Amino acid sequence: MKNAALWLRIDFADGRVGPGKIALLEAIQREGSISAAARALGMSYRRAWELVAELNQTFSGPVVARLTGGAGGGGAKLTRLGEALLEGFREIEAAASRAAAAHLRRLARG
Repeated sequence: MKNAALWLRIDFADGRVGPGKIALLEAIQREGSISAAARALGMSYRRAWELVAELNQTFSGPVVARLTGGAGGGGAKLTRLGEALLEGFREIEAAASRAAAAHLRRLARG
């Protein structure tokens, strides 16, 4: 075995969050819209919207808010809850990676 990696998924009572949904949230934050985030990740808009809807239903409030159109058009942004989710997931992921690093190196050596 050459490499070992830690993959984190958090299961909640009403849904789950893993690397794919977190990557989508990061892309929405960066791109400013669900459609641009979907394009950046190579996924369909429909799939991206389904994932956003799942996230919004998992928590007590929405994690992504759609912005109404205007001169610059519509878009989307993370809510405070979405930002906290993204930050919290990345913090848990980093802590878990640090805690598992020595174990993963041992496993990778076979």
